Amino acid sequence: MVREVEAKDKELYLEMAQKFYSSEAVLHSIPVEYIEATWREIMRSKEYVRCFFLEKEGQTAGYGLMAFSFSQEAGGKVVWLEELFILPEFRGQGLGTEFFKYVENNVEETVSRVRLEIEPDNVRAKKLYESLGYEGLPYLQMVKE
Repeated sequence: MVREVEAKDKELYLEMAQKFYSSEAVLHSIPVEYIEATWREIMRSKEYVRCFFLEKEGQTAGYGLMAFSFSQEAGGKVVWLEELFILPEFRGQGLGTEFFKYVENNVEETVSRVRLEIEPDNVRAKKLYESLGYEGLPYLQMVKE
């Protein structure tokens, strides 16, 4: 089951996000202050970011985080699937596919493009994304902080 987070979920979200940023799925950890700032934005509005919990048999199994932007190249609103994290004991049970179906049925109709990024060594996630129709873009991303 996929459900949008609620105010009562703060501690669970903070715990899950910290586990994600301590996992092999990311290149580096981030300060807890960034996670807390994201939580405040999730609670403030659905304009820029939305977060969902993935649940299995009444237990929280993971979460998905989306951010929204506008792209002239894409012809409109873009959703970035910023994070998808499933606890190790729940992996391989179809929860990632369930999350993407939820996005497809409940979010995609309002956007022109769904975009995600992946750490190059995350072969398992790449296989899932490709099986769902995602393909690589020949862009090199750059940042300035």
